Amino acid sequence: MWLYWLSTEFSARCFSVCCLGLFLVRSTWLLSPCAAHGFFFYFILFFFYREVFKAKHRQTGKKVALKKVLMENEKEGFPITALREIKILQLLKHENVVNLIEICRTKASPYNRCKGSIYLVFDFCEHDLAGLLSNAHVKFTLSEIKKVMQMLEGNPSFSLAKNSQPNRYTNRVVTLWYRPPELLLGERDYGPPIDLWGAGCIMAEMWTRSPIMQGNTEQHQLTLISQLCGSITPEVWPNVDKYELYEKLDLPKGQKRKVKDRLKAYVKDPYALDLIDKLLVLDPAQRIDSDDALNHDFFWSDPMPSDLKNMLSTHNQSMFEYLAPPRRRGGHMPQQPANQGRNPAATNQTEFDRVF
Repeated sequence: MWLYWLSTEFSARCFSVCCLGLFLVRSTWLLSPCAAHGFFFYFILFFFYREVFKAKHRQTGKKVALKKVLMENEKEGFPITALREIKILQLLKHENVVNLIEICRTKASPYNRCKGSIYLVFDFCEHDLAGLLSNAHVKFTLSEIKKVMQMLEGNPSFSLAKNSQPNRYTNRVVTLWYRPPELLLGERDYGPPIDLWGAGCIMAEMWTRSPIMQGNTEQHQLTLISQLCGSITPEVWPNVDKYELYEKLDLPKGQKRKVKDRLKAYVKDPYALDLIDKLLVLDPAQRIDSDDALNHDFFWSDPMPSDLKNMLSTHNQSMFEYLAPPRRRGGHMPQQPANQGRNPAATNQTEFDRVF
């Protein structure tokens, strides 16, 4: 018999709720009140279709993460995005891919308004990258950044993942701030290059400590991309004018590529700067692939990639994105690192159309 305990918070409030026991019997979860035992765990974060809880196995003490699949807006059954995520995670077994332990459900009861809930049970991670980057006390060495980037190549989020088959896909994938220009222009026949763009955004963020392009809309995101990577034209990206949204969107003209110029104040390592520049290439056909990226001089020059355990062991409190100060939307980092960490509320609105 398996037993997990969890509790929650509501929004930013710190209201405690009674502890709930989840009993797994023949793959069926039965919900029962167990407040007398006094075990309380914590609401971690909120995704667009699920809640995530920290939980503990009563018999083994193993910490796990429970992702609740939100069904409130579903009219035709289980969310297709969750089905894809489950299928892909069941197929993948790798040290850099989060392990899906099992899938379970709660029995309908008064505690859940007579609606059963589905939970995905994962190995629990003590921190997420956004939480670490938001904490000024967490200092990454260059060798640790190299290790993060190596792991990033094989540790994506699968909540928006799809099987790769010869087909036309939806382009409504990838978090907006990390979405490549081909998707924003309507591409539906895409592949691995979309992930390399996101890797470039995150790699730059390892130094800037904040997302480098924070658009509010697809149009805004393309504007920010153009301001950083240069104007999107057939001269730098052959056949880009064939995309369905190319003529419909107002794309900035006359913009020069400024990736290295804008980042050099933050990224002092020349190999790192060069790799970021190769990852943030507009044309997906010219963007560096994962093999070439991992063979780049950045990973093979001193200092070599080092384990993160020593650095993480100095931080006893978990760090997650939901605990960090809200990231401002539509804004960007200051022009110079000296201004980093400034209160967004005090930022002049005219800075909101800058890439940094």
